[in-house]
Amino acid sequence: MEQIKKLRPAGLVSSPAFSHVAIVPPGATTIYLGGQNAVDETGQLVGRDDAAVQAAKALGNAKLALASAGAGFEDVVQWNVLLVDGIDINSVYGVIGPQLASDSPPLVTAAFVTQLGVPGALIEISAVAARLAD
Repeated sequence: MEQIKKLRPAGLVSSPAFSHVAIVPPGATTIYLGGQNAVDETGQLVGRDDAAVQAAKALGNAKLALASAGAGFEDVVQWNVLLVDGIDINSVYGVIGPQLASDSPPLVTAAFVTQLGVPGALIEISAVAARLAD
């Protein structure tokens, strides 16, 4: 059976937190995770001024959303992380980095933006995951 391959080619920086290339074979189910931020089930923002608290909640929301599609963090091929300008990226990656690190980590893109769609949100995480047939 074919596998989803995540590559860290020689000549590029090697990190336990991200890969550079992902190859998803034909027949895999692709799952798109829309932007998750630190909003609870009632729509209230959690951790108003604390990027680390917001990162933990956004990651928890991502985990719940992926589970609804039968997927988990191990199935994520690509994470996209948006941070509001001025946020300490180290506080955010201190929370999400351990969740990303593995022998075959996903691809990661991060960007700073002026603001997000949810007022007061400091972080938003989206992803693409893929699962092979069981």
